[in-house]
Amino acid sequence: MPTALIRRPSPRLAEGLVTHIERTPVDLDLAATQWQTYVVALHRTGWETVEVPSIDECPDSVFVEDTMVVYGDLAVIARAGANERRPEAAAAEETVAKQGYRIAHITDPGTLDGGDVLKIGSTIYVGQGGRTNAEGIEQLRDAFAPLGADVRAVPVRKVLHLKSAVTALPDGTVIGYESLVDDPSAFDSFRPVPEEAGAHVVLVGEDRLLMAASAPESAELFAELGYTPVVVDISEFEKLEGCVTCLSVRLRR
Repeated sequence: MPTALIRRPSPRLAEGLVTHIERTPVDLDLAATQWQTYVVALHRTGWETVEVPSIDECPDSVFVEDTMVVYGDLAVIARAGANERRPEAAAAEETVAKQGYRIAHITDPGTLDGGDVLKIGSTIYVGQGGRTNAEGIEQLRDAFAPLGADVRAVPVRKVLHLKSAVTALPDGTVIGYESLVDDPSAFDSFRPVPEEAGAHVVLVGEDRLLMAASAPESAELFAELGYTPVVVDISEFEKLEGCVTCLSVRLRR
């Protein structure tokens, strides 16, 4: 079974960082319920989940994808662009190592968040912006080049992370809400979607797309293209610039 790493929300979730949106109140009980529903959706689509130990003192720790980038048998442990988030990485590293992955690290002066990394086959797009710098991208390129990966830097200025702006369909087409994508021409193939949240999908197999309930028009578009949307409500995490991608690390080796 494919495996996804997950991490329970911190009781301090409402204190999470926000950079490109206004802060609004977060319902912690609802967030806990939505997180559990997200996990159930993974299970129902054939995924096994492994919990990374929670870290209550880090409000953003539920966004576990930011702690690493996995390609082949190698997990590169990120060095968060926000100092407050750096303690999140240690337990995530231990957990992925127990899954049999080799480990490498982004080191000072490099910074990199996993949410800035979009993998499409052997092509890896990395957003260079507020959280990931040029040195972090170069270190990631050095780590993955021996595995045959083509790491390409793309600009990110309008949103928090690259995958706040774009993800990809199973056929490799990059999708995004065009007004929030800095340079659509940076991608080999790009298709606009009608809603901001429609830009965020997780490929869960058999042409199924895990996506947010806040993008019904995009769900209709994907269904017309022959895909099956698997819809979850993640409204409380969206208040913190989160999306369906950042709530798990998918291990596809």
